[in-house]
Amino acid sequence: MEKTIVAISTANGNGGIGIIRLSGKNTFDIIKKIFKPKNSSEEIKGYSMKYGNIINPKNNEIIDEVLVSYFIAPKSYTTENMCEINSHGGMIVEKKILEICLENGAELAQPGEFTKRAFLNGRIDLSQAEGIIDLINAKSDMEAKESLGQLKGFLSSQIKEIEQKLLDIMVDIEVTIDYPEYDVDEVTNNKANESLQTILNLLEKLEKSFDRGKILKDGIKTVILGKPNAGKSSLLNALLKEDRAIVSDIAGTTRDTIEEYINLDGIALKLIDTAGIRDTENTIEKIGVEKSKKLAESADLIIAIIDNSQNLDDDDRRILEIIKDKKAVIVLNKVDIKYKNEENERDIQKLCKPIVKMSAKNETGLDNLYTEIIRLFEINDISNGNEVLITNERHKKQIKKAKENIEKAIETVKSQMPVDIVTIYITQALEDLGEITGQNVSENIINEIFSKFCLGK
Repeated sequence: MEKTIVAISTANGNGGIGIIRLSGKNTFDIIKKIFKPKNSSEEIKGYSMKYGNIINPKNNEIIDEVLVSYFIAPKSYTTENMCEINSHGGMIVEKKILEICLENGAELAQPGEFTKRAFLNGRIDLSQAEGIIDLINAKSDMEAKESLGQLKGFLSSQIKEIEQKLLDIMVDIEVTIDYPEYDVDEVTNNKANESLQTILNLLEKLEKSFDRGKILKDGIKTVILGKPNAGKSSLLNALLKEDRAIVSDIAGTTRDTIEEYINLDGIALKLIDTAGIRDTENTIEKIGVEKSKKLAESADLIIAIIDNSQNLDDDDRRILEIIKDKKAVIVLNKVDIKYKNEENERDIQKLCKPIVKMSAKNETGLDNLYTEIIRLFEINDISNGNEVLITNERHKKQIKKAKENIEKAIETVKSQMPVDIVTIYITQALEDLGEITGQNVSENIINEIFSKFCLGK
């Protein structure tokens, strides 16, 4: 890591401020060449800013009026010498400053390389680094809060606590092996079994938390399903509070999916409006109908919308069959129109699914729909919980592996096999957990994780 890296850290496009970030051994030497502070007599101090101009050293041409922040190693984001040039926003200015940095000794950073250096230099562990990218990509308040907790090291602390418990068991076993003259096998086995069971419970709790953590990270994939003209697009527009989908009296207007996000009590709902379910000879519409059915199969939630001004027909019953074994809310729409009959509701109640009466066109009944979704997914419990939630598939996979090895260790103890065999499974469990924090992880996994970061982070 001898090279000094540079990148534009702000998003593309025009803005009030642009930030060009440098990190590495020669950062201050490069800045000295290209930056002329108004008060050049001041020495470099960490956590300070200087006002001046970025110039082209070749001809002393002023490029921009800037503020430069200084961070002296090891008290910086990467633990290296760092500077952040706060320029005026705008792609031309930012790219010009970037070019001058490159011409004077810096090298262009790879995606996520600043955070990668923070990890490799020991300032953060791997799970904290993943918390940073999750925080950047957060789509809801609760996801941002959970990502911030991971960045602060909440997950790391729990993993370290489990690792310490495993190491304590290892110490007890080693004592038994090193001093066989003391007849303590039974005591050691009983203590190991009890401790391993405690650890297994902790790992199971973490693994199970992924179901709720996945909701935080990915949101609730919500498919709006119904026959043509049931009011799917009107419902989407009502939920989004904007005219996103075309609403028409002509059946089959929606032939492809429309996807948008809304925020429900801090949780993201990924709303997908689909083509109406019906038998059709139209080739394009038929493709849309098949796509709707496939989306319903993978949905976390289906909002099945029924036109309650009409009798249930074969298309409606086909939709009710689709949602039979799925998590779903049934919306009886168009309650502003006089009911044809009340048989619809009696037939639908047999499915034992939540039923909401509403008028998507008039936006009445929306609050009742929100209430049912919150109840179905226990959103209030997720948002009010203080326990660590696993939101990362990679973390879940490693916790599952560790759990399986602890189960094998417990079985070994119960089978009264030689106690030192237990250490094989404990060692493997420690390696599994070490991949979460980065203590034991391959370079390929590290590179894969940081490749997901944006340039300049």
